[in-house]
Amino acid sequence: MRYDTKVAIMVREDLAPWQKLNVTAFLAGGLVGSHPELPGEPYQDGSGRFYGPLVRQPILIFAASGEELARTLGRARERNLRASIYTHDLFATGNDADNRAAVARVPTDALDLVGLALHADRREVDKVTKGLRFHP
Repeated sequence: MRYDTKVAIMVREDLAPWQKLNVTAFLAGGLVGSHPELPGEPYQDGSGRFYGPLVRQPILIFAASGEELARTLGRARERNLRASIYTHDLFATGNDADNRAAVARVPTDALDLVGLALHADRREVDKVTKGLRFHP
């Protein structure tokens, strides 16, 4: 099935493995919270037990440098796409209120981005992520 939309998560390539996983998990959760159409239906196994839903479409994961993340966020803003972001400062906080306060203290151009996520028209996401590599 080909979707009209695309989900993309970009993670800074120089992070520790646990940080990459943490950033990816937070960003995926943020997208689901922002786009209620993303979760599919609950799963049921052959014994009749139910499980939670998954995101209904593939998620593309890209590796990027800090400069590439900044460029990608700029491209998203130029197209009026609302990105979810994760900054390096969030590794030192422990709750959502502190996370939002940490981001609010920094102007857009000075954000130390370690991750971005987008869900938008697939052509727009392709333009925004052009030149990025899939995460190995």
